[in-house]
Amino acid sequence: MNFNNQYRPSAFGGLPVVTKNIIIINVILFLLTQILASTKGISLTDYFGLHYYLAPAFKPHQFITYIFMHGSLSHLLFNMIGVYVFGQVLEQVWGPKRYLIFYILTGLGAALAQYIIMHFEISSLLTSVNSQIENSFNTEERTYFMNQKFEFIESLNYHVIVGASGSLFGLLGAFGLLFPNRQLYLYFLFPVKAKWLVIAYGAFEIFSGLRNNPGDNVAHFAHIGGLVVGLIIVLIWRKDKQHFY
Repeated sequence: MNFNNQYRPSAFGGLPVVTKNIIIINVILFLLTQILASTKGISLTDYFGLHYYLAPAFKPHQFITYIFMHGSLSHLLFNMIGVYVFGQVLEQVWGPKRYLIFYILTGLGAALAQYIIMHFEISSLLTSVNSQIENSFNTEERTYFMNQKFEFIESLNYHVIVGASGSLFGLLGAFGLLFPNRQLYLYFLFPVKAKWLVIAYGAFEIFSGLRNNPGDNVAHFAHIGGLVVGLIIVLIWRKDKQHFY
């Protein structure tokens, strides 16, 4: 399959089947989340968003379903525009089955990366609380710290990961590796080669993640995880050139 240095994404009706359905599912779930929250007080995010395994709301299926959930309209639009631009090209290159596998695996990689970061942060706090419980001098003090621990574990329900950003970064990395010199338009205005865009985004996410700004609620390490897993998958698949294209 041959792509020009500059290409025009297909109209929505002409999108490949998996890319089109990913966008549709994300939009439907976002609308349902908003409607049910405002009319019934039901939070789909509690059930489908990814929680830490110690959180009461954690369920194993969340490792997959979180990829299709979004916290805001801007979050949804940004991710779906990326899926629309990069997803259709990669699905045409790989075919629907391999493309879907890639999309899910990069989402899982993103979740694992963010989980590692969450584990170190949460384990450190739990260790501190457990130490206070063990070193309590009397029953009253011990009960107080036990309640603190219970409240902390309950609060983990509010630490939830949602969004297709990890998979999107995987798509971006794959596109940059396969078509490094293709011109993309940053913010629809500034032309930049795909390889430089991947490097710039990767460096920005690493910097933002290491800075650890308390007011920043973006899962930067999930983005890095999706990007790294995406690059690894493409490099593995490229070795099997007979079946790659």
